[in-house]
Amino acid sequence: LGTSLRARRVTFSGLSGVGDLVTTCFSPRSRNRKLGEQLARGERLTELLLNSEMVVEGVETTRSALRIAVARRIEMPITAEVFKILFKNRDPRKAVDSLMLRSRKKEK
Repeated sequence: LGTSLRARRVTFSGLSGVGDLVTTCFSPRSRNRKLGEQLARGERLTELLLNSEMVVEGVETTRSALRIAVARRIEMPITAEVFKILFKNRDPRKAVDSLMLRSRKKEK
């Protein structure tokens, strides 16, 4: 998605790319990680956002990224599954199963 919007590939291998991803995945202070863990336990997004003292930026980023991807006809299966978890009440386990059972194909 980023390169289709003219971002430089090297940006994604630096702190703003992989660095942010690693922090989000492993830091117990990450708001996105905390929200994901709460959703995996069955809590509801609307309640979590109402009770959050800070913005969980990944929620609206997911909506925006998928909207742009669809408009540009870019396949983003992980983002699509995260969108379903956030906004369509998809069970996270089913989302993971769906991703893991996808047909293998070459990626750029």
